[in-house]
Amino acid sequence: MTHPYIPNAEPGVRAEMLAAIGAESIEEFYADIPADLRLDRQLDLPAPFMAEPDLVRHMNGLLGRTTGTDEALSFLGHGCYPHHVPAVCDEVNSRSEFLTAYAGEPYEDHGRFQALFEYVSMMGELLEMDVVNVPTYDGFQAAGTALRMACRHTGRSKVLVSEAVAADKLSKLRDFLAPDIEIMPAPVGDDGQMAVPAFDGSYAAIYLETPNVYGVVETRGRELADLAHAHGALLVVGADPISLGVLAPPAAYGADIACGDIQSLGMHQSFGGGHAGYIATHDHEPLVAEFPSRLFGIAPTKVPGEYGFGDVFYDRTSFAHREEGKEWVGTAAALWGITAGVYLALMGPHGMRELGETILARTRYAMDALARSVTVLHPDAVHFREFAVQVPSSAALLDRLRERGIYGGVPLDDRTVLVCVTERHSIADIDRLAAEIAEIAALQETL
Repeated sequence: MTHPYIPNAEPGVRAEMLAAIGAESIEEFYADIPADLRLDRQLDLPAPFMAEPDLVRHMNGLLGRTTGTDEALSFLGHGCYPHHVPAVCDEVNSRSEFLTAYAGEPYEDHGRFQALFEYVSMMGELLEMDVVNVPTYDGFQAAGTALRMACRHTGRSKVLVSEAVAADKLSKLRDFLAPDIEIMPAPVGDDGQMAVPAFDGSYAAIYLETPNVYGVVETRGRELADLAHAHGALLVVGADPISLGVLAPPAAYGADIACGDIQSLGMHQSFGGGHAGYIATHDHEPLVAEFPSRLFGIAPTKVPGEYGFGDVFYDRTSFAHREEGKEWVGTAAALWGITAGVYLALMGPHGMRELGETILARTRYAMDALARSVTVLHPDAVHFREFAVQVPSSAALLDRLRERGIYGGVPLDDRTVLVCVTERHSIADIDRLAAEIAEIAALQETL
């Protein structure tokens, strides 16, 4: 069927495209996509609208069916977090110097290079690392790239990954590292932290995440770093930068590579983000050489004695090597790096510390409040922003909370719900959630 807005829907054009790539059919082209992930039917699209007002009315009707997390009391997190976004973040990232049709990459410098240099500099200070990349697409890609960097650096092809990682992220890591890198799982102990594993010289890296998928702050980082280094491997740590005002940065306990997502630094949830990923290392040239992504710094110009902001060590990248590059890297998240830089500049060290202390305190308050009516997992561990509760039925509890105007959390499985608390949640918000859950339990509803 030919669609008036999609040129490659025309049969002749489609046939030419298939012939160019050597595929006999669309089915052959998509053969690698599992059957259970395919829609297996036509999209439910309306007839084309001939007038712009009709299209606008239709789209507004679709958007009106959605209730945003800023319109309801929401405790949704699990990778995309409801932190406060200062107005200046939106003001700066919507300026024409930065906001373009191509991801903040206008190919002329109206302060963009300096803005990105300031971002990586502030991230370096926060992480206590020397080198920070211009952002990848998201934290998932950053973690996968960091592990590939470790494998190239060590010449090995096996990594140990904590099981206290979100299922979606672990799935993406498997995709990103396949087919040449093997992922071995490391179990989670009764305390909610990664158990110290058996380890040998066949591994390239240990991957640890803190806070982990349960919101638990990992405390064995130094022990794991020593274990990895004793066998010539690296420690790669995934950390949310918003936690680093109160938690030690990965470098402080021996991490060789830090990585993560920067959505928490001034980006709205926006139907799933606003996401970009960071990777950071010390200034160790053999490891820095494995960065596939762009690095911004101060570089000499053609005029002796004058310096400017721009790409450094450019010949590492796929921009320079094209198909011979170590990995492909794009520029689609540069705008979010500028946004995060604005956020960090506004907050400063004291602001980040106060923010972290607030989140720690409110997370513990929420854990204690909910523990009166449900089982809180790993109650003795330090939690940052998230914690898990166990109930008879995750779906039933969340359905009943939605009926009461509350998004109560994200189901990790049939009986486990992950609850997210940030600086946006007041004590009254937390008390309301606790009271509603207690009332549901008291009424002996099937949770």
